Amino acid sequence: MTRIDHIGIAVQKLDPAVEFFRDRLGLQLKEVKELPDRGLKIAFFQVGEVLVELLAPLSEDSQIGKFLATRGEGIHHMALSTDDINGKMADLTAAGIRMATPTTSIGAEGFPIAFLHPKATHGVLLELIEKK
Repeated sequence: MTRIDHIGIAVQKLDPAVEFFRDRLGLQLKEVKELPDRGLKIAFFQVGEVLVELLAPLSEDSQIGKFLATRGEGIHHMALSTDDINGKMADLTAAGIRMATPTTSIGAEGFPIAFLHPKATHGVLLELIEKK
C-alpha cells in the first residue's frame, strides 16, 4: 500500500453535510457526483493528499441507505492506494483474507477498486484503489 487515498463518510442528506464540511471546517469542495446505478450521491473534498467523500443514498434500499439504517451516519470506509490491485488481492486471498468483492470494479473516480470484508479487517471496511 502506498498511502491513504480517501475516507468515505456516510451521511443521510448531502446538502447539510456539504455545508458543514465546506462552510464550518473550510474544506475545499472538489466535485459532486451522482451515481444512479449505485444509488449514491458523492461530494468530494480535497484535504492535502487525501480525499474525503461524503456518501448519501439516493434511495433507502441502496447499499449506503442500508448502511445508514443499521449503523447511522459516520465513517463508512477507508481506501488504501496500491500500485497493483490484482496482485494485492491475490496476495491477500492467498493469506486467507476475505474479500467483500471478489473482483475489481470501476469506482466513482474511474479507477479499479475492490473491498476487503470488515470481518477480516477488525471491523473496518477497507477499499483498495489503483490510480495509475
